[in-house]
Amino acid sequence: MTPAPGERRDAMTRLLRGVADDVPAYQALLQLLDEQFDAALRHQSARLATLAEHIGAAVDAIEARRRERVALVATLLGPGGTLAGAAELLRGATRQGLERNWIELEQMVLECKRRNIRTSALLSEQYSIMQRVLNGEEDQIYAPL
Repeated sequence: MTPAPGERRDAMTRLLRGVADDVPAYQALLQLLDEQFDAALRHQSARLATLAEHIGAAVDAIEARRRERVALVATLLGPGGTLAGAAELLRGATRQGLERNWIELEQMVLECKRRNIRTSALLSEQYSIMQRVLNGEEDQIYAPL
């Protein structure tokens, strides 16, 4: 069933707003991920816990917009529609703005993944070092006295 013109216009407006809202949301998430790395470097567990809550809330909001975006694209193009397909329904500056925001979002998603991996590697290494300190090395360099 094809949506009514008013429903299509509303869906497109909400889609454009959701993508635009994700740009500053991802910028804020990138900042939080940098703060998380800094807190991990400094072994600030209380700060890490607080940042984890903020990061979780930010990711939840971004995920909610992603789910809405999928539903809106399906409203506009049917199941299996893509954002690129939705952009083809637009013209001029509006289309260019959507495409520019989408490219920026794709880049920020990759950067978020990179920063998350960086922090994860740091925390894993810190854990490994702590385990060696607490439990000793398997192959100790020096013989016990």
